[in-house]
Amino acid sequence: MIAILLAGGLALTLALLGTPVVIRFFRGKGYGQLIRDDGPQAHLSKRGTPTMGGTAIILSALIAYFVASFTVGPGLSAGGILAIGAFAGMGAVGFLDDYIKLRRNRSLGLTSTAKFGGQALVAVAFALGAQYVADTSTRLSVIGQTDFDLGAFFVLWIFVVLAASSNAVNLTDGLDGLAAGTSALIFGAYTFIAYWIFRNGEATIVGDELVAFSGVYSLEAWLHADAVAVAAAAACGAALGFLWWNAPPAQIFMGDTGSLAIGGMLAALAVLTETELLLVVLAGLYVLETASVIIQVGGFKLTRRRVFRMAPLHHHFELRGWQETTVIVRFWMIAGLFVLMGVGLFYADFLARTGAL
Repeated sequence: MIAILLAGGLALTLALLGTPVVIRFFRGKGYGQLIRDDGPQAHLSKRGTPTMGGTAIILSALIAYFVASFTVGPGLSAGGILAIGAFAGMGAVGFLDDYIKLRRNRSLGLTSTAKFGGQALVAVAFALGAQYVADTSTRLSVIGQTDFDLGAFFVLWIFVVLAASSNAVNLTDGLDGLAAGTSALIFGAYTFIAYWIFRNGEATIVGDELVAFSGVYSLEAWLHADAVAVAAAAACGAALGFLWWNAPPAQIFMGDTGSLAIGGMLAALAVLTETELLLVVLAGLYVLETASVIIQVGGFKLTRRRVFRMAPLHHHFELRGWQETTVIVRFWMIAGLFVLMGVGLFYADFLARTGAL
């Protein structure tokens, strides 16, 4: 618990103090956000706001995780390293995307093929590390393992989860503070979930050999749950610290650097805690935003008419006359309800496993 609190508190402090430094650096470089002319007209005033602020989130979380792990925490853990690695790896893909946009002064960065290729490299590295280093189960998970073993398709499944999660956060990152605030809520939920898994297991170790284990959850999930909780707390603190400067009116945007990193981290946490399908509930707002884009594109191709005034969904309400801050706060509330629902399902499952329900 001390490591979790240290990671979260240190990441929060570093992001609060470090983000202004990032703002000054990128403003000095002229790395300002490019705004699409076909978007809401109110957003044109945001043109030139420093972007790539996700670097502050990533660096704050990385430093906090390693400091907490090596001072009071579990030390090196394959699960923790994999979670932080997915965070940084997906962030690197996003950074390249943002950098190309700014250098070429256009709203498109990496080609879709190049972006998916980068995501695939991170996914393959994470999947192989999870399977062969962290001993993660290759079975599909909802809350805990199911009987369905993905086998050779585990790597493909990991790519789907990471790509879907990162792109969903990327779609949601269209209003000041919306993605940062929502992700902080979900990271907080995963801090609790991972810590709960760790607290409800007990192992007997002789030397370096595990000789006995008893727990509510699987050994694979329990092995790295303490380190995963520390990583989730670090990400939560970093997102909250960044939100201070990203709240409307934003002084910096996270860019693809931040949104892809956050999505990759959420997917990694889901895989390592064996809650892959529960992530759909916890990140319900991201699912709604992604679904609105799919419906908009599919509906237009079939009927040549738009279902929403603009997609993703937050822009639809903007064009209906809602103030940006109104949309953000109401969407935060929706995100919070999804998180509460997901945590409630997790706890209900725990009660069922222990026979208390």
